[in-house]
Amino acid sequence: MSGGEGRIRTYVAEAADLQSAGINHSPTSPFQDRYFYSRMELSQHIFFMTQAFNEEKILQGLDLSRLDLVLYDTTASTNDVCKEMPLNKEFLAISSDIQTKGRGREGKKWHSPSGNICFSITFIEKDPNMPISLITGVISQIALTNTLNTKNIQLKWPNDLICDNKKIGGILVEKEIKGSYIKTIVGIGINLDLDKKELWWGDLSKFSNSKTRDLILNNLIKGFFDFADGKLINWMDTWNKNCCHMNKVIDIKNNNEIIENGEFIGINAKGSLLLKKDNTIKEYSFGEISIEGIY
Repeated sequence: MSGGEGRIRTYVAEAADLQSAGINHSPTSPFQDRYFYSRMELSQHIFFMTQAFNEEKILQGLDLSRLDLVLYDTTASTNDVCKEMPLNKEFLAISSDIQTKGRGREGKKWHSPSGNICFSITFIEKDPNMPISLITGVISQIALTNTLNTKNIQLKWPNDLICDNKKIGGILVEKEIKGSYIKTIVGIGINLDLDKKELWWGDLSKFSNSKTRDLILNNLIKGFFDFADGKLINWMDTWNKNCCHMNKVIDIKNNNEIIENGEFIGINAKGSLLLKKDNTIKEYSFGEISIEGIY
């Protein structure tokens, strides 16, 4: 591990330990009765340990002074855990082997069996005008490309990850106003190996193995560090380059009704899609799109 914050001590924590750490342990809390609790000697870096993950691989090369990481065997929703836990550092990251109440945009259910990626990260938003969902798509595409050594990962507006024309991941961004600042919660679900699939679902089983998930999580966190440090200044170019429907005819839908169609020619700095029709370019910041041949 890096960060220069000393050796880790690991022991079992009871409710009193969690309360002293400032963590809610009420009957309605998502937390269980007992946890493995790990604390850096020179910080309040906290883990809830689980054998499903290798936290050393997840944290490799990361500055631990910037991050709290929480790992679960099972939780209802990693986004909901982010909402309940205090943000004591720049980032709070949550991952669970199984997620029982995962959701996507518009409350759609997200299937989250064991062995896949159920990940959320929360931070204080510096610029409320940044299209976090699309930037997260870029972070995820880069993390998967670098970890799996493949060029097959693409992006679909506004928040889908695509491989071989099938959906293999999605992004859900939620925001909470906390006084004078905005707490942003980003949820990322990625199908590494699904036990069952709908026709439009894909997974990354041909690229991944049992050690892949920890490395992907490590690269996802690194990507958010890079974003916070201003290193993703070309995110819009990267998104457009990896879009699976660039220069294709799309239908724009709102409430499952087609409201417009035309040629998709990219996104702008606000994350809005740019649609060309009859030599006119229109901008759309809402809705979903469908493209022939892509899930």
